[in-house]
Amino acid sequence: MERFDYIYPVRQHFGKGCAESAIKEEMAKTGKNVMLAYGGGSLKRTGLYDRIRSWLEECGKEVTDFGGIMPNPTYAKVQEGARLAREKKTDFILAVGGGSVIDCCKIISAQAMVEEDIWDMQYERHQFPTKFIPMGAVVTASGTGAEQNNGAVITHEGKKLKQPLVGAYHSFAVLDSDLTGTLPMKQVISGAFDTLSHCMETYMGQPQHTNLSDEINEAVMRNVIRNLRALIADPDDDFARGELMWASAIAENGLLKLGKVTDFQCHMIEHAVGAYTDCNHGQGLAVIHPVLYRHLIGYGTEKLARMAEKVWGIHPDATDGSQEDMTAAMAAKGIDALESFIREIGLPVRWSEMGITDESVLRAAADTCFLTADCCRKFTRDEIFEMLKSVM
Repeated sequence: MERFDYIYPVRQHFGKGCAESAIKEEMAKTGKNVMLAYGGGSLKRTGLYDRIRSWLEECGKEVTDFGGIMPNPTYAKVQEGARLAREKKTDFILAVGGGSVIDCCKIISAQAMVEEDIWDMQYERHQFPTKFIPMGAVVTASGTGAEQNNGAVITHEGKKLKQPLVGAYHSFAVLDSDLTGTLPMKQVISGAFDTLSHCMETYMGQPQHTNLSDEINEAVMRNVIRNLRALIADPDDDFARGELMWASAIAENGLLKLGKVTDFQCHMIEHAVGAYTDCNHGQGLAVIHPVLYRHLIGYGTEKLARMAEKVWGIHPDATDGSQEDMTAAMAAKGIDALESFIREIGLPVRWSEMGITDESVLRAAADTCFLTADCCRKFTRDEIFEMLKSVM
């Protein structure tokens, strides 16, 4: 394994019905002025907004609302939140929602504490924030694992870039499966596929040999596949919902990345497409993964073959020829199994299924996406464009 230091700061409150007791316990440790951050109208339609606000007020908090955080949160929304946090002298930010709300708040937490523009600070001066407004997360849409780390993905509309920024860690995360029950199934499926993508992106990173983190990862991937199928079969299966929430957390709390250098080239490509189309993140990943992996045969073949066996249950076939030919055949069959699973759960495998039919958008995404250093194949921008175009 590679060398690593592991320090994990996020307290986890996990379990069906744990939200009220967890929030009240944590609010006893915070200052008086709390920003309650959330997305669209669903929080209020379901009554969860009223419940959480009443819990905060019971704890003696002065609550400032910050709603309207959109999917693929924008840099302008970050700045709006940071201005409000300064104006209200916010002591604590409580992010209630999925990855978009949580990511936005991580950067608000940092931007509110510095005068300089945090995008320029990180991308031009390569400096990172050290002061933050403390924050916590209540997860209502699992899959991103955003509550587990201090990275955020923000869309800078002026620059036409959707890229990662470093912000605050949460002091706690509430993982209550009851809070996910009102989500549309398509959103649940998309989020769960994002979890699977995080696992695969970590698994395929360098070096290509398998360590303990990879073997744990294989179990998490099998768990996601099994429980996603179970939840689609029975949307009231609360055990499956809880398993998917915890799998999402494990995929992004650093455990699977210990002793590894990760890949995440698929994510970087999807982010670039998202900057031009505002497309659903999980759906975009579903389109890219199979075609990307087919272009990795010959580079990451052994790892793809191992994933085929350990995750998809495919076994070597002696009729495939030499050992090298068998490994390549296993890798290809594993990618086919992944694509079949994507179709099975109702996610797209072509851009046209998402309404993306403009080839120039894919060209722009290929020209601006971040090229990761640790993908087992170093792609050119033309290669990425041809790959994206092939699944129009």
